[in-house]
Amino acid sequence: MQVARRFLVSGRVQGVGYRYFTMRAAAAHQISGFVRNLPNGEVEVVAEGSRDAMEDFKKELAAGPYHAQVTSLGETVLEFSGRFHSFRIEY
Repeated sequence: MQVARRFLVSGRVQGVGYRYFTMRAAAAHQISGFVRNLPNGEVEVVAEGSRDAMEDFKKELAAGPYHAQVTSLGETVLEFSGRFHSFRIEY
């Protein structure tokens, strides 16, 4: 079953390679969507993929790369759209 999620990641997540880490994690789990920095210091991730892959992806987002410090990972369930065919960084 395909699912869609929006994650808001808080903490020390900008300027530490978090977006590139997320892109690699998405590729490893066959997740499509995008990641971007928000002006308030959070990182937004919109993702689509299989339910099992999404759970594994979420665990990686919570851990983050070596220099990051994730303090909060908010999750919103979205309706699966199928509009994403790859995973990208948005600026």
